Amino acid sequence: MSTEFDLGALLAERGAERYELHGKYLNHQLPRMLHTIGFDKVYERAEGAHFWDADGNDYLDMLAGFGVMGLGRHHPVVRKALHDVLDAQLADLTRFDCQPLPGLLAERLLTHSPHLDRVFFGNSGTEAVETALKFARFATGRPRILYCAHAFHGLTTGSLSVNGETGFRDGFAPLLPDTAVPLGDLAALEREVKKGDVAGLIVEPIQGKGVHEAPPGYLRAAQELLHKHKALLIADEVQTGLGRTGDFYAYQHEDGVEPDLVCVAKALSGGYVPVGATLGKDWIFKKVYSSMDRVLVHSASFGSNAQAMAAGLAVLSVMENEQTVAHVRATGDLLKSRLTELIDKYELLADVRGRGLMIGIEFGRPSSLKLRSRWTMLQAARKGLFAQMVVVPLLQRHRILTQVSGDHLEVIKLIPPLVVDEADVDRFVDAFTDVMDDAHSGGGLMWDFGKTLIKQAVASR
Repeated sequence: MSTEFDLGALLAERGAERYELHGKYLNHQLPRMLHTIGFDKVYERAEGAHFWDADGNDYLDMLAGFGVMGLGRHHPVVRKALHDVLDAQLADLTRFDCQPLPGLLAERLLTHSPHLDRVFFGNSGTEAVETALKFARFATGRPRILYCAHAFHGLTTGSLSVNGETGFRDGFAPLLPDTAVPLGDLAALEREVKKGDVAGLIVEPIQGKGVHEAPPGYLRAAQELLHKHKALLIADEVQTGLGRTGDFYAYQHEDGVEPDLVCVAKALSGGYVPVGATLGKDWIFKKVYSSMDRVLVHSASFGSNAQAMAAGLAVLSVMENEQTVAHVRATGDLLKSRLTELIDKYELLADVRGRGLMIGIEFGRPSSLKLRSRWTMLQAARKGLFAQMVVVPLLQRHRILTQVSGDHLEVIKLIPPLVVDEADVDRFVDAFTDVMDDAHSGGGLMWDFGKTLIKQAVASR
């Protein structure tokens, strides 16, 4: 057996070059951005909702790898499942057999999706969306997909066509002939479906960009309207699914909603092996795969691979055994209520919204003259700078990793691992309170950093 490759030795020898290697061979703007805002940390180890640097400092993760780390990092049950599947040396991806793990994962996933019948496994959220777009078009025989303004469904060409953020779309035209409608606007939806060429509406029950929830009753009414005009409802649960919002799927918060297609990914991976899944009704799958000649009309080279299937099975087992959804509901309610209590205390804090452990903290124009002048200065340079001013000291001063919820938004989105506990909630709220105290004092390092951000924003124009 060859021992020529030693991963541990390679990391020990070259690991310190991580930022230089990335800048030279990958996206050169990423290390530049990280250096600029002081996020160029070196994390050495991770477990659950925490990671540690080389000095042993503990960091709280309120980002979860953009939602991928649903069970936190290195959950022992998922790790064991992956060791087991590697040790089993299965005859994987022969392409001309039916391995048991994909069927077992589909069966278990569908137990949480009682109105759906079949699953296609791909490798990512955007691939799950691409699958749904193709299936909807073929099943209905219609070309056009509707999507909501400010939506995010992925960055491959099809999913980009239903992306509501122009910053992602600019420069990549021509895209597919899809149409945006405002989230919650049933009249706009009806105007489009009446044209007779709409295959379906794809919607995030809670939008990731800005953390905006579909209005009460909207999803059910949209479903009825779509079905009346023989179009489909597609729920994008890539970020909101698998317990994130305090139910298995976010659309389940509204009675009577039964999407025709559902996209999931991210947390299903256990944080290890990329996996995406498109769940759908039986008639849709049977129409797409209508004969043996069409058996491979839609497929994925690495779809249904044994490692991804094992990770997914382990994730669902953990969620069921540890009652993850109930934990998320309780912990999310606690975090949201603690943050909501601060709105009356801080004039820069405009809103706290969301469900479960998907929470948006929005900042807004203050009333006092001194703060209002500084706020106006930041807004003139670039909208979103104040939220970035909050994110940076949360990491630098309190070792808590968060994110701004989209470009040009004064919103921080909290999507921590679903395993965060009450102590983590206390730590975040205490840190956030300290940062907001600093912001409202009108001085200090926070506003000095704001001046640096203004200079950079102006220089980049």
